[in-house]
Amino acid sequence: MGQLLGRMEEAKSFIQARMKEAPQVGLILGSGLGELADDIQDAVRIPYESIPHFPVSTVEGHAGQLVTGRLQNKTVIAMQGRFHYYEGYSMQDVTFPVRVMKSLGVQQLIVTNACGGMNPAFKPGDLMIIKDHLNLTGANPLIGSNEPGLGPRFPDMSRAYTPELLTLVRDTAQSLGIEVQQGVYAGISGPNYMTPAELTMLRTLGGDAVGMSTVPEVIVASHMSMQVIGISCVTDMAIGEELEPLSHEQVIEVANRAKPRFIKLVKEIVARL
Repeated sequence: MGQLLGRMEEAKSFIQARMKEAPQVGLILGSGLGELADDIQDAVRIPYESIPHFPVSTVEGHAGQLVTGRLQNKTVIAMQGRFHYYEGYSMQDVTFPVRVMKSLGVQQLIVTNACGGMNPAFKPGDLMIIKDHLNLTGANPLIGSNEPGLGPRFPDMSRAYTPELLTLVRDTAQSLGIEVQQGVYAGISGPNYMTPAELTMLRTLGGDAVGMSTVPEVIVASHMSMQVIGISCVTDMAIGEELEPLSHEQVIEVANRAKPRFIKLVKEIVARL
């Protein structure tokens, strides 16, 4: 864990030397939402490969850079593309940027993703506020020694998605006339999409949507006492009894169609934080 603190300090120092202001809000921009970073004003863009100890994003549709600057009169730092466990990185690598964000001063984190909808009431293009999650990745980023300065050995997860901010997101969406769903996000390791039987199992367990990200970052954010908002874009229906073949290209296509609403919602949330 001491090595982690050293790596965090090196990454923090590198980023701080290029920033103009300490960030207030962190953003993790998932598939199809990376363009939101283009709206950041007075922006400083830092490629992941230049930051000490940062992994490199390998997924199509992920730009692979940190963008910091002003958005809605708030100082923000955005991950334009994230890292995934299925890329071969450890859970500690996947969540390293969240730890660095906190060390830079971020207290509130907005995590976004593309997901498959398992709730029959959902439809492709819906936005879902994440109220809770199921960690079905088979791993946990907190495994290993614990550094008390980062968080407790056994962190509570009952408020992983900050209840007060859930209300803020609902109220914001209503004021914008944007319909939103709310549900439980089932996080899996990927990279393959799930079988019909697996999807039926996840729905039985209480999942409303399924995806291959978000859960590790939220666990670490909660460990470090950050306030968290999670929002998913439902890009396809993943109902076991009605499953049809799916490709990453289809996911990106639907995410792009929902993008204007998604960006509008996230920007107004930032303004109200």
